[in-house]
Amino acid sequence: MNIEQLYDTSFNRLLDIMQALRSKCPWDQKQTIHTLRQLTIEEVYELVDSITKEDWSGIEEELGDLLLHIVFYATIAHEEKQFTIEDVIRKVCNKLVFRHPHIYTFLSVDNEEEVKRNWENLKLKEGKKSVLGGVPTGLPALIKAVRLQEKAKQVGFEWEQTEQVIAKVEEEMNELKEAYTLMTQSEIEEEFGDLMFSMVNLARFLRIDPEHALELTNKKFKRRFEKMEDILVTPTKSLSDYTLQEMDKTWNVIKNAEKK
Repeated sequence: MNIEQLYDTSFNRLLDIMQALRSKCPWDQKQTIHTLRQLTIEEVYELVDSITKEDWSGIEEELGDLLLHIVFYATIAHEEKQFTIEDVIRKVCNKLVFRHPHIYTFLSVDNEEEVKRNWENLKLKEGKKSVLGGVPTGLPALIKAVRLQEKAKQVGFEWEQTEQVIAKVEEEMNELKEAYTLMTQSEIEEEFGDLMFSMVNLARFLRIDPEHALELTNKKFKRRFEKMEDILVTPTKSLSDYTLQEMDKTWNVIKNAEKK
């Protein structure tokens, strides 16, 4: 069996299983696009967690779960006489061909930035009213900031040098300090948001995924905190019985041991 036959057989088997679940399983019969929505979000985050850990076995499993959800939505859409899974695949294939003229026509590009610019221009030709229109409103704020900045970059709205971005971060930090002493809570919040937005911009210039970087720090903090608990907590003493200085001393021991 060649790879095309394998994919065809596996995918058709998944479609057959989905049909069986919709016709025979009470839970699957009850599901709608709305009840699946939150479950799909959870599946995506589970995939992201496996990617962060570079857990290839986990990635394989979570991709399967996500594929199941795609088939589930398409099955419901077919029942509602909206579209089929074949329509979904056909539409994305046509879109990919249209948005990659450097592959499927005689257009040439020199680098990935030209590819991105062409992509955004083609999306506007498809009827998008704004360069920023393709950024989903429901994205988490940190990821949304990255996507907004990346799209603005495609039309030249971008700093030229990393040093300029660092200067902008410092400017926003000073504005936050001023707001902290002179302004209202809502103004402080606004300045804090400006600082975070500029930090996301700096992450892009440093070729860092800020979401990934923050998640690594989250995991590091959790790991070190739990080690501190293992060291300090006893049957008769909890963390709250220690002073901040005592906990910080233990924290630094853990931190230095990890670095060594």
